[in-house]
Amino acid sequence: MNVVFDEMGRPFIILREQAAKQRIQGIPAIKNHIMAARSVASTMKTSLGPKGMDKIMVSPDGDITITNDGATILDLMYVENHIAKLMVELSKSQDNEIGDGTTGVVVLAGALLEQAEELIERGIHPLRISAGYDTACEMATQYMKTVAEKVEWSETNIEPLVKSAMTSLGSKIVNRHLRQIAEICVKAVLAVADLDRKDVNLDLIKVEGKVGASLEDTKLVYGIVLDKDMSHPQMPKEVKDAKICILTAPFEPPKPKTKHTANVSTVEAYQKLQDMESEYFTTMVRQVKDSGANLVLCQWGFDDEANHLLLQNKLPAVRWVGGVEMELIAIATGGRIVPRFSEITPEKLGKAGIVREVSFGTTKDRMLVIEECSNSKAVTIFVRGGNKIVIEEAKRCIHDALCVTRNLIRDSNIIYGGGSIEVACGLEISRQAEKISSVEQYAVRAFANALDSIPMALAENSGLPPIETVARVKAAQTREGNPRLGVDCNQFKTNDMKNQNVYDSLVHKQQQFLLATQVVKMILKIDDVITSGEF
Repeated sequence: MNVVFDEMGRPFIILREQAAKQRIQGIPAIKNHIMAARSVASTMKTSLGPKGMDKIMVSPDGDITITNDGATILDLMYVENHIAKLMVELSKSQDNEIGDGTTGVVVLAGALLEQAEELIERGIHPLRISAGYDTACEMATQYMKTVAEKVEWSETNIEPLVKSAMTSLGSKIVNRHLRQIAEICVKAVLAVADLDRKDVNLDLIKVEGKVGASLEDTKLVYGIVLDKDMSHPQMPKEVKDAKICILTAPFEPPKPKTKHTANVSTVEAYQKLQDMESEYFTTMVRQVKDSGANLVLCQWGFDDEANHLLLQNKLPAVRWVGGVEMELIAIATGGRIVPRFSEITPEKLGKAGIVREVSFGTTKDRMLVIEECSNSKAVTIFVRGGNKIVIEEAKRCIHDALCVTRNLIRDSNIIYGGGSIEVACGLEISRQAEKISSVEQYAVRAFANALDSIPMALAENSGLPPIETVARVKAAQTREGNPRLGVDCNQFKTNDMKNQNVYDSLVHKQQQFLLATQVVKMILKIDDVITSGEF
């Protein structure tokens, strides 16, 4: 307890339990923060690029996740340090906004903080460093616009979109089937895209996985795949020209909403009760049949009596269909979700060319495939793989590729990858730094030096000498004036990323620079940490 005395000699308390609190302030606090952030960035650095390594994350329950997706790794790392948590949030922000580049943004932020630490040791104030970084980031984003190229694509010419998706998938587990998965992702996005508004709702793309077969058996279904089967084993496994009744009402007699008791004292009363219940079921089935439906999808379950009646009336049914799946089915088939049996009409039925039950291997696993829908604005990417871990990682890869394709549809400006844009921006910022007469010049130069961390990490992860490789690329860019020259990670014998078809969307790279700079500025402004003691 911190006690001081006033001029009259009376004691009063400033901070209670002061001894139990921990406090770091000034330059030591900033250096502590930089060290914490750099340790997170160094963990991520080996996962960058097409030759990046995977990480295995083991949860407290023993669940295993193998991935090289930056956002997933940081999310599962359970970091406790308050500054390291900012790096986790940085990666999530990149994932939410762009969907790809989650590793690169953390590596860049770590490099910027490393350069800032050197400037602080030379006596430059953190706020002057922040101002310099802001200036340099603005220079970089403006320069990117001047070197960006606009790609021309259409529904008949999807090659530029496929190449961009292939760049995103190049560092992932699916890179052995790169082109196939990239084409599936692009076709899925185009199927649900509103090209007039240049908007894509990725919620309309369902990604479903099933263990078995190999990744190359992954396919795009222009419809919906349900992890369900028919409610009765004797129901038909295939329904052609399906008219689907999409129900959110249960196949059971209505229940009173208040507490109730039914006393049955005679056999006749029991028989009457049974007849009434049977009549309810019969009426429900007749209402569905009268609408012309030949398939029922129900959000709720139904008992054996309802199941038997549906079978007798030759009305195939599926129960326990999820709410999100019901919405997708309604969009795909052009049907309406019906909340009550009395509201079923022919106009509210969804239409599909074929609904079939598919079984897998020697197991009893079955799934329903709804194809040839009247409206193909909802599609499913059906992922296959040798085990659950591979399928989960493939789903994450596909999500990244879908986001990259969506970004390119929104803004078709591209820049070239392989560290080429970082080197080009670094050279441009260094040239412009000479015009700055204030102390911010040092911070602007430091930003340019930090940009070298991306091509150096790419070179190091590819087994190339990092310093020598980056120096060679810089010299070649300066000599030829070609901003497309980058690190030849895949040993294609050319440093021109245009020839290697390594694309990045302009908005993706700009967002990466802006987010990294914002977080670094935030960290540099914190100079006092007060940690409450444990009681």
